[in-house]
Amino acid sequence: MKSQQQVMKPQDVFILLKISCLEDKSWQQRSIAKELFMSQSEISESVNRSKYAGLLDYSGKKVMKLAFLEFLKFGISYVFPQRPGQIVRGIPTAHSAPPLNNIIQSEEKYVWPSAKGNTRGQSIIPLYKSVPNAIINDQKLYELLALVDAVRVGRAREKEIALNEIKRRIMNENNNSNDAEMIL
Repeated sequence: MKSQQQVMKPQDVFILLKISCLEDKSWQQRSIAKELFMSQSEISESVNRSKYAGLLDYSGKKVMKLAFLEFLKFGISYVFPQRPGQIVRGIPTAHSAPPLNNIIQSEEKYVWPSAKGNTRGQSIIPLYKSVPNAIINDQKLYELLALVDAVRVGRAREKEIALNEIKRRIMNENNNSNDAEMIL
């Protein structure tokens, strides 16, 4: 019998972030697929990969928050690296999007290429092709994805701020303190 290597895909992070936005509420694969503009089979395969990687619990319904935070802190920029590309019209991401655009002032803008966007900036390829559609009605997901992009493309200061914001949101911490406490 031939065994296959289980390899995480960028959409797995996208789906884990969406599940994290649900704050431990019950969810169904069909509804997640619809909200993320993906097929139900893509969701099912992703859930299996994330369970195998230890990023979802055995039921495949709850994000293993500390493991996921650790992956975002130490792995995301190596496993799914991104470098700013050409100037395009799109939707702001990384330090150009909320919440970081209120904290970090920068002349350079980063965007996900999209005809729906109205900002010009350097292109950042999103984790999955449907990201620009999925974030239209989900501000929490938009902010988490933008924060993850800040970790993928940012400098040390941007990464630290982004990781602290991600931790606060995923762990459902409601304080808005700006201390530089590093995660984990």
